[in-house]
Amino acid sequence: MAEGLQRSNLHTDPVKQFEKWYGETCSTDLPESSAMILATVDQDGQPWQRTVLLKTFDENGFVFYTNYSSRKAEHIKHNNKVSLLFPWHPMGRQVKITGTAEKISTAESLKYFLSRPRGSQIGAWASHQSKVVKNRALLDAMFDEMKHKFVEGDIPLPSFWGGYRIKPKTFEFWQARDSRLHDRFIYTQNDSADWFNERLAP
Repeated sequence: MAEGLQRSNLHTDPVKQFEKWYGETCSTDLPESSAMILATVDQDGQPWQRTVLLKTFDENGFVFYTNYSSRKAEHIKHNNKVSLLFPWHPMGRQVKITGTAEKISTAESLKYFLSRPRGSQIGAWASHQSKVVKNRALLDAMFDEMKHKFVEGDIPLPSFWGGYRIKPKTFEFWQARDSRLHDRFIYTQNDSADWFNERLAP
């Protein structure tokens, strides 16, 4: 980390570079290394942020799951331009990604949903995410109701729940350095969709 970043030691493909850093982060004891801050913008132009968990990624994009009636989903419906931030501060690193979000297939959402713990599956049915709830007791009662409803067999995928894939437009890799002279490289695509990177001033 003290050696910083040079263009010569960055992968030409930002997804491969992310994969390298993500693997190094996951090999540490950093809690929730998959946590990423998702920023959306509402219809009034007000930005909102929240932490979600990265579930999978590849050259096609970065996937997270949520309730399709949530605040973030409402924002994406009207403006699918979003940004992600991976704040790996204990390693002196950040990755910032901008891009567009789109729903993944129902089949892909179902595959992931069935892999979740049963309690999390029931929780997806019980919570009307982002809606006002008068008290905790009502939330617990809804969970108990859903738990009783699905007492046997597999729990079906809610029609209002699933994943989004964020297709990246830019990547920025940030590495902490002494005297606040941090290393920053931004990847963008040219007209041929080839990635290239440039150094940014800290």
